[in-house]
Amino acid sequence: MSAVRLAFESVACLRSGRLLFEDRSFALEAGQAALLTGPNGVGKSSLLRMAAGLLPAAAGRIIHNGAIAFAGEAAALDPRQTLSDALAFWAKLDGRGAADVERGLAAMGIAGLAEVPVRMLSTGQRKRATLARIVAGGAQIWLLDEPSNGLDSASLARLATAMAVHREAGGIVLAATHQPLGLIDPLEIAL
Repeated sequence: MSAVRLAFESVACLRSGRLLFEDRSFALEAGQAALLTGPNGVGKSSLLRMAAGLLPAAAGRIIHNGAIAFAGEAAALDPRQTLSDALAFWAKLDGRGAADVERGLAAMGIAGLAEVPVRMLSTGQRKRATLARIVAGGAQIWLLDEPSNGLDSASLARLATAMAVHREAGGIVLAATHQPLGLIDPLEIAL
């Protein structure tokens, strides 16, 4: 299999008849990271959704080699289930198992919440649960939309560590953010 890669070739984004950006080209290789920056409403989240295959590009193309995991604003976890069961559902879809769920919970410091129903989690805990889902899924390409929202300083440090470990293993991180994430030498892409 070829090396992990995510490339944007002359990509444009049109939302509700409004051109948000055009002619954006960049590529990320194994071990690299990029931060999408810019004011609210310029298309950072839209670019991530296009990379995840959730929105079509108005022009250009997005090419990826490697599995993609997207962490958006919604946790995408069943609020009726315990945290461990909700994560196990996604892990099974990703071809992963209980050990991967435990690894994700540990990485985000929420192993003690494994038996708590998702609906009972605080905002910060739900964000960490979403990030645990990404870690447990084993995808090579992480697309993170405002991953620091709702996180305290200890959780931000855990996120930085998880991203560093992911990159060291040859993964890619593309994050839209207004806050520093603790990434070492990320490519900065202003929209």
